[in-house]
Amino acid sequence: MPAGLYRALLTVAGAAVAIVLAVVISSVAISAAGASPLDAFAALFNFGETERQVVNGITTMVNRSVPLFIAGLAVAVGFRMNLFNIGVEGQYRLAAICAAWVGAQFTAPPLIQILVIIVVAAAVGGLYALIPAVMKVTRGVNEVIATIMLNYIAINLAAFLVRGPFTGERAAGQLTTSTPQIPESGWFPNLNWIFEMFGMPAPRGGGLWGFLLVAVLLGVGLWLLLERTRFGFDVKASGLNASAALASGVKPKKMVISAMVLSGAIAGLIGLPEILGDKHSFGSNFTPGLGFLGIAVALLGRNKPGGIAIAALLFGFLDRAQGPLQFADVPPSVITIMQGTIVLLVVIANEVTRRIALRREERRAARHLGANTPVEVTA
Repeated sequence: MPAGLYRALLTVAGAAVAIVLAVVISSVAISAAGASPLDAFAALFNFGETERQVVNGITTMVNRSVPLFIAGLAVAVGFRMNLFNIGVEGQYRLAAICAAWVGAQFTAPPLIQILVIIVVAAAVGGLYALIPAVMKVTRGVNEVIATIMLNYIAINLAAFLVRGPFTGERAAGQLTTSTPQIPESGWFPNLNWIFEMFGMPAPRGGGLWGFLLVAVLLGVGLWLLLERTRFGFDVKASGLNASAALASGVKPKKMVISAMVLSGAIAGLIGLPEILGDKHSFGSNFTPGLGFLGIAVALLGRNKPGGIAIAALLFGFLDRAQGPLQFADVPPSVITIMQGTIVLLVVIANEVTRRIALRREERRAARHLGANTPVEVTA
């Protein structure tokens, strides 16, 4: 069997075993919570009884998956160079509030206004990620420590800005504060026409976020950049062995800065699907935790855009099920247990399958060398 096919089958088998074990462990947790595992798993796949409920369920799942996919891409860029950009959480929060505020300050043709908002978000995220990158290459500060500390600064700075300089007018009876609302020229068109094309009703609320198309293009573009360009090769080479990369003409310090800034720029886009497709402002109740979930999504997707997309859909599917689980008298915390168990077991399975594949290659190489070694004949 070809090595590539063997490794692919081994990976699929490992993931399948991990998911089965995750189901078993989750069943134990559900039983311990006093609920029925069968009812819980039936609720997971319950998208509703009517056509509109099914459409709303699918829309909720996909909308949740879009920012998680972008977060996974941002984390994966750093992972490809053995950099742990734990600061994605702070980078997207700060970028989101800056982009929302700038987008609310002017009115322009939709294409220009949306493009300006996207550029501002990417620029703020990239510049904020530049800080730990410079600290690492100039002073040797570990990027994990630096980005974690910068998370606290960004989160609290965003909280200060939304309640201070960037706050908009609060409607009567409104408990939360937010930036001024972006004018309609800055709203990203939804994709409800996809459902209507198949004769299905349009989903409620903001509908299917149009930023899904940007996320798809971003995933394809990042795959081409990392897998089919010299930059991608330099990133991987610098991560594997900085000394060897330096000897071959690659500047590892430059690649550290480039990878971290690219990771931060992608992280800056995480909040835009919600801002441009639904709320049209940054509020004190803006969705938190997407950056930390992006780490799990990247690990589950093995830092590949295709795998990250599948992992993001899985997390979106599980998050959507929180409502049906509550109706089945299952604690919503079961979802968190399932997510953590799946990620942990899949990471373990990936490591096990990698070692099995490596040992197989070593045995094949040993047999090949043994077959080609001439036998010395003595008289």
